[in-house]
Amino acid sequence: MTQSTTPSQPTASLDFTDPQYYFNRELSWLEFNYRVLAEGLDERTLLLDRLKFLAIFSNNLDEFFMVRVAGLQQQVEAQVHKLTPDGRSPMEQLEAIAQRLRPLLQEQDQVFEHQLRPQLAQEGVYLLTYLDLNQEQRQYLHDYFEAHISPVLTPLAVDPSHPFPYISNLSLNLAVLVKDPDTQEELFARIKVPRVLPRFIKLPKQLHQGGEVEAVWTGIPIEQVMAHNLESLFPGMNVQECYPFRITRNADLSVEEDEADDLLLAIEQELRKRRIGGSAVRMEIQATMPDTVRLTLMRALELEDDQVFAFESLLGLDDLMALAGLPLPHLKEPGWTPVVPLRIQRMLEAAEAKHKLDRDDGENIFDLITQGDLLLHHPYHSFRSTVQEFITQAAEDSQVLAIKMTLYRTSGDSPIVNALISAAENGKQVVALVELKARFDEENNIQWAKKLERAGVHVVYGLVGLKTHTKITLVVRQEGEHIRRYVHIGTGNYNPKTARLYTDLGLLSRRDELGADLTDLFNFLTGYSRQRSYRRLLVSPVNLRDRMTALIEREISHSQEGGTGRIVAKMNSLVDPKIIAKLYEASQAGVQIDLIVRGICALRPGLPGVSENIKVISIVGAFLEHSRIFYFHNQGAEELYIGSADWMRRNLDRRVEAITPMDDPQIRQDLQEILGVMLADNRQAWELQPDGSYIQRQPPAPEQSRSSQKLLMEMALQQGGL
Repeated sequence: MTQSTTPSQPTASLDFTDPQYYFNRELSWLEFNYRVLAEGLDERTLLLDRLKFLAIFSNNLDEFFMVRVAGLQQQVEAQVHKLTPDGRSPMEQLEAIAQRLRPLLQEQDQVFEHQLRPQLAQEGVYLLTYLDLNQEQRQYLHDYFEAHISPVLTPLAVDPSHPFPYISNLSLNLAVLVKDPDTQEELFARIKVPRVLPRFIKLPKQLHQGGEVEAVWTGIPIEQVMAHNLESLFPGMNVQECYPFRITRNADLSVEEDEADDLLLAIEQELRKRRIGGSAVRMEIQATMPDTVRLTLMRALELEDDQVFAFESLLGLDDLMALAGLPLPHLKEPGWTPVVPLRIQRMLEAAEAKHKLDRDDGENIFDLITQGDLLLHHPYHSFRSTVQEFITQAAEDSQVLAIKMTLYRTSGDSPIVNALISAAENGKQVVALVELKARFDEENNIQWAKKLERAGVHVVYGLVGLKTHTKITLVVRQEGEHIRRYVHIGTGNYNPKTARLYTDLGLLSRRDELGADLTDLFNFLTGYSRQRSYRRLLVSPVNLRDRMTALIEREISHSQEGGTGRIVAKMNSLVDPKIIAKLYEASQAGVQIDLIVRGICALRPGLPGVSENIKVISIVGAFLEHSRIFYFHNQGAEELYIGSADWMRRNLDRRVEAITPMDDPQIRQDLQEILGVMLADNRQAWELQPDGSYIQRQPPAPEQSRSSQKLLMEMALQQGGL
């Protein structure tokens, strides 16, 4: 991981509060989402995977509008004039977002309609419009509408006696114009497209589309089926026109713990508001909608022109995920089966060979951890056979006295939560810190929190003013006359489903200092402890910022003294101005810095005299890069850390986070190898430019393509786990 260092020439002291040294957070996020879209535009990506990336792009934008754009619009309404580090007001940010976003949406719209839709047809997947249908197909869909769709629909009139209906968040709707044949009066109605029915109605095999390629799937969007069969909903009236539209609303929660006597109840109430939604922040329409209808909707929803987005193709392309899941393996990358790490594999095989039913008999996962730390790398390593096995064995092991863990996000049918319930029923002391404010997982977490409490688990909802984001588990075990503590410290959530989609790291260890630190941290989270120091852990908001700053400053000192200064850091987002300023100082001192930042990056690399020694790449692939790794050369006494925190103000100052040092030499070597593979990626890696744009690496001929994610899969298979 080392590189030769050439100190920069001394430069005049610079003011790192100057906006010119920072990229805007929101625009940087849009650049990340463009990189997601680019995978869908890239002809090297297989067809159904291209649909998947277009769907992810749309889904990401929904959340962006519900939270980030909604927040900016609220600031404008409240006449907030505070500038961001890059010097923009809320209104300037909204204008810049619209300017950057509209071309991306147009590109997505055009590529889907004029490239991917025809390519799907060439593969026998026919997503039709109503005009494409023959009479037999239309009759089938009419009968289907009458039997399955019409009974669910509720047309809502809009007139002096019927006020404009509330349009729920992310709902797809039809604006319908009908005419009274007696009075010739034109009337307006709204019909909501029901979410309980599939977005794409599949035709039976005997009615598949005919064409050059034999059909394997033929279907049509449900809103078109509705639009062409509305007469039965308005008997005696003449249906004139029908236009789809989609609404996005402010969906961010506004709960502060110190303002709520009962946090659980307060968040449940806020969730009910979210289901309905706050003020509208975006309307998506088809370009064919006439101005009269568009203006009617805008007035009713209190929207301005810049909040309306028109499309030639379908609205709500996040629903393309249904087509991306079609069983056509030649049109998508093969699924990945996670590998069981070799040490754990041998344990499981031995247990199976001996038909062991009692985990107290023979080697178990605690014995393995006692032999040495275990590094876990998901999804390359199986979550079920590692983290889940660790917690399941702890729940069943008669020697385990207590289990304590944090739950930020978990799946709806979580085996982790079930294991905690089983542990409590087995008489163990079980503590679960459930973060109720995990955005868009609040409802899920509330349900599990109630279930855990009913089973006798001690459930804690976090600290006032701090969101608990750390990913930690502590298992206390009686071994003879000694109490031993086993820990899991990770970068990702205890969620078996996302563990197959997100890249994350975890450490299983029995190191005494880590066990003692986690004990202190849980006391901080559940009691009145005000722990201000930890033996090995870097914890926010206690010491993480100061320790990271000190580690950067140490590399600066080494470089200034003629030694090697080297930093490699991988994270989701880099936004914190103080950390960025310190990295600029390090670059000026000659420290060579490589940053792997998946999403938002406010740092400007490659500025002469400021950041010419800093390189930033982003990797976007089949898996969502979610792990955090921090490497410091330290004159050859290399230090590596993993944990839950990005370099963002919220992670460093307003969340509870934990970063752990990696003390095992082999694990440090493995982490350096992982970083090296990522830095050498020339397929999924994008390089951040000084102007804020990203350029995707392209392997020059005859150089082979190197996808870090594919290489890490191959390494996992070859090594039986790193």
